Amino acid sequence: MTSAVQAQIGSKQRERIQLTIRGTVQGIGFRPFVFRLAQDLSLGGWIANTPQGTLLELEGTQKNLHAFQKRITAELPLTGNIQAMTSTHIPVIGQPTFFIHPSQGDDQTQSVISPDLATCEGCLQDMKNPQSRRYRYPFTTCTQCGPRFSIALRLPYDRLNTTMHQFLFCDECQREYDDPSDRRFHAETIVCPSCGPQVELWNHGGNLLAHREQALHAASSIIKQGQILAVKGLGGFQLWVNAKSSEAVQRLRQRKIRPTKPLAVLFHSLASVEQHCLVSTDEATLLTSPAAPIVLVKKRNTSTLAGEVSPNNPHVGAMLPHTPLHHLLMNELLIPVIATSGNRSEEPLVIDEQDAVHRLHGITDAFLVHNRPIVRPVDDSVVQVVNDKCVMRRRARGYVPTPLAVKPGFGADHRLPQILAVGGHLKNTVAVTTGDQIIVSQHIGDLSTPEASAQFERTIADLLTLFHLTPQAIACDSHPDYRSSRFAHQFGKQHNIPVMPIQHHHAHIAACQAEHGLQGPVLGVAWDGAGFGLDETMWGGEFLLCHDAKLTRLAHVRPFRLPGGEVCMRKPRRVALALLYEVFGEVVFEWHLPPLQSLGPNMTRSLVAVLDKNVNCPITTSIGRLFDGVSALLGLSQVVSFEGEAAMALECLAESEMEKTHPQPYRLPLELQSESEGPLVADWRPLISTIVRDISEQKSPAAIALRFHQALAMLIADVAERVQCPQIVLSGGVFQNALLLKLSESELTKRGFSVYFSQKFPCNDGGLALGQAITSITSLNRKTDDIGNKPTSTINF
Repeated sequence: MTSAVQAQIGSKQRERIQLTIRGTVQGIGFRPFVFRLAQDLSLGGWIANTPQGTLLELEGTQKNLHAFQKRITAELPLTGNIQAMTSTHIPVIGQPTFFIHPSQGDDQTQSVISPDLATCEGCLQDMKNPQSRRYRYPFTTCTQCGPRFSIALRLPYDRLNTTMHQFLFCDECQREYDDPSDRRFHAETIVCPSCGPQVELWNHGGNLLAHREQALHAASSIIKQGQILAVKGLGGFQLWVNAKSSEAVQRLRQRKIRPTKPLAVLFHSLASVEQHCLVSTDEATLLTSPAAPIVLVKKRNTSTLAGEVSPNNPHVGAMLPHTPLHHLLMNELLIPVIATSGNRSEEPLVIDEQDAVHRLHGITDAFLVHNRPIVRPVDDSVVQVVNDKCVMRRRARGYVPTPLAVKPGFGADHRLPQILAVGGHLKNTVAVTTGDQIIVSQHIGDLSTPEASAQFERTIADLLTLFHLTPQAIACDSHPDYRSSRFAHQFGKQHNIPVMPIQHHHAHIAACQAEHGLQGPVLGVAWDGAGFGLDETMWGGEFLLCHDAKLTRLAHVRPFRLPGGEVCMRKPRRVALALLYEVFGEVVFEWHLPPLQSLGPNMTRSLVAVLDKNVNCPITTSIGRLFDGVSALLGLSQVVSFEGEAAMALECLAESEMEKTHPQPYRLPLELQSESEGPLVADWRPLISTIVRDISEQKSPAAIALRFHQALAMLIADVAERVQCPQIVLSGGVFQNALLLKLSESELTKRGFSVYFSQKFPCNDGGLALGQAITSITSLNRKTDDIGNKPTSTINF
């Protein structure tokens, strides 16, 4: 028989296969996409969402079955992600047509729902078309856009499992849902003005002022009048105010008790962003992406935004409308507006309209609300482009709950133990493992208030319930007094599971290793404000060799004292005094440097007495606090209102010098801690001495700031050369400093090292839960007797 005849017979013989697909394939229009693809290839069978993923059975010719498996990945909807696809041959049953079956339930959930998606172009056109029945309708969606994670009650992702279940289809919506030729075929969130949610405008006391179209017009008028409007968005409330009105922005700051922290700005179009900001191609792509995050961009000198939007900061957090409601309001306003998180300082995002009337009382003048319930708060994500790479600053809407697939060699060849990781105290997130992937929660925030702690516990319960998980162990920070750590120990005791404290900076490095799939040893540079060290002091300027879940401290910054302890986080002038006093002694009383002038002679002498007696003066190696001290020395920040304010001011000043000159960097000499073997110590004293000399010689503060940044980048490269580990990981909150990150990557690359930093997850404490989870997996694979589950692989760091 000739090969041509064999090929002809093979093309006509029918086969049947079963495909199991895992990844982000629920809530992206995947089933309608597969339905149309199967029809195009004349395949019979069916598709259904299951808790394990999406299950398909396909019947047709071998040629068409192969074509289907190629096209399903090549033509996947933009917001989808296939992590794994397994194929099994099963008996042919003679099924000529293809169906979408109802979802199947189970008690083991490995499927993942899509993040919430910004309004697509097709839905925007429907809203603009007077002939469309969705003309100017604020809840227009389809298979490619709309709420997903924020409205999901349970999995699999079907309308009955979301808060949309209370809105019954009208005849027209039902027809669209059932019609394979319609782009809203099996779109779980579709509604129209006849059967869907509606908007209302309430006054500050929660009383109805207007509804539907009248509510939109009246809401726009409130903004134009300079008042504050609370808008119920996709994942919670936002506070809106005219971003060009200094008076209006300042009023919002006073009411929200947010004196100086930059505020996000919502623009009506990309052209409007470009009118006020310098926007690169990469930044424009992010702004207009389905995730539609806040993007940090540089403000133009000609911008008419109020100076109070981002005081003393050349950058603006810009975003574009991401829901139909946002589009309708912004197209009517045609001015930039502040759109900041709808909450009080240190409290979680408000998601319920009745709760908003109580919790936002005294802040907002009116409420624009709707009756589509939000299940969980999902704040706006924040990203920045650094060296042509998108770097995550806050991970929430548009990105969560997209999982991280654990790569081969990290235990991905086998099912991971179920871990709950509870993160840190600041910028908290939590994480869970399911199957061979890690899911990190949306940004929760600082756990400084009872309300924030309650939301932290609700988020944990929500993730465990949504993904049907029963943790076999719980991981936390090694700091015993973090609210998250105390919860972990209580939870472990209650459920009789092991608690696994993970050193803070190890978790920072491990998170980046997991993201990039790094195996073998890495030199981790973990720089931040503070983390509980292995010697029970506050670390923050660490060089760690991380290999096979083991941690070795190779180098660190010379320790210094913090007079008054945690109060130094809010008062950088105290850090500056401590640095000065250690270098120069009592001669500082004779000087008139900015931090000493700010403290005054009496407070200066009191704090020196505290330092002399070593009372409440914890030692630290924190680079974050070193930034604070130098910022205060240069007169930038003596007292701050938010974390990182002093360091941001120093970075902005240094950036301004980058465009002018390239001064020689300061240097931090490296020395052994003692004659015996031990970590190298980077001595900051010569650095401070030189800075004080340059200040006294009235040298440019911007040049001093830049030389300081250069010194830190050189220090990293110098240690790397001493250690000679080819893989360098940069992590910790200090590396939110884009200038330092650029300088460090450039210097390390020049010297032949491979440099890695977090991109999909925050390098700040928002990434700790991921690092805790991956480190715990390693430990459990080594100590399987703790959970009675023998591993089949180990993680090699």
